Amino acid sequence: MMYVFGADIGGTTVKLGLFQADGALLEKWEIPTVIEDEGEAVLRDVTAAVENCMARRGIDRADVLGIGAGIPGPVTADGTVNRCVNLGWGVFNVSEALARISGFPVESANDANVAALGEYWMGGGKGCRDMLFVTLGTGVGGAVIADGKLIAGAHGAGGELGHMVINRDEPEACACGRHGCVQQYASATGIVRVAKQYLDAHPDAASAMRGVDKLTAKAVFDCAAAGDAAAKAALETVYDAFGFFLAAGCTVSDPEAVVIGGGVSRAGAPLLEGVRQGFLKYAFYPNRDVRFALASLGNDAGIYGCCKLILDRFS
Repeated sequence: MMYVFGADIGGTTVKLGLFQADGALLEKWEIPTVIEDEGEAVLRDVTAAVENCMARRGIDRADVLGIGAGIPGPVTADGTVNRCVNLGWGVFNVSEALARISGFPVESANDANVAALGEYWMGGGKGCRDMLFVTLGTGVGGAVIADGKLIAGAHGAGGELGHMVINRDEPEACACGRHGCVQQYASATGIVRVAKQYLDAHPDAASAMRGVDKLTAKAVFDCAAAGDAAAKAALETVYDAFGFFLAAGCTVSDPEAVVIGGGVSRAGAPLLEGVRQGFLKYAFYPNRDVRFALASLGNDAGIYGCCKLILDRFS
């Protein structure tokens, strides 16, 4: 039996998975990410975790196809990290470095990209060849899969969808320093921002959102589900902005499916339907029948995608 290890490296923890070569997940676990000394220990710790698992299970080195790694920063197709502030890394080839330390073949990609690859392979996008993946969390992340392949781009920034500008007249700055990025409207923080702006602009509007100590995106969705008119109006603004963004994105890659993940995706069917309606207002006619789906692998999407990186190398 042949095996693959996936290592989804985050700023706090590294999620690891042991897979059979047919994609069956045998075991998953986490180790802390040690970012002191510019993250010097991270790759050594990943290697030690892999070797400990092999020793415990009696896996021979010859039976391991390799290690796939997800990195929280831009990664080019050859495995070069173009600075990774969460880990303290500069510019270097992470695939070559981990291969040298571990002695195994290594493939690496951006963490959002490997999550997309996991969802494409075994999750919400299963069965399609072309997919747009969007994660809605504190910010907006994403990835593009075309003809079954991740699009890394020339600088490792392919699929950095959250920083697509959709409103050039936005007076407030995004975290990236520009104005009107989609994540200012459709992320968890963006949804709260839009809701607060609506309440400020409509001081006479009654809303349960006014009584929430610390307003969250979930609270906005909960209020809307309970019939709160202000929450519904705020979400219409979100859906319109997000739909506009997806319509633009779909003209670039013409995906078969749009898969939405991240914490905000837990809003479920109302989110999907709202986004789909927003999308249809702006979609180019050949793109209108794109399938919308929720991500289904949760926190395991990254390790699945890491596994797929290695399997694709040997396919």
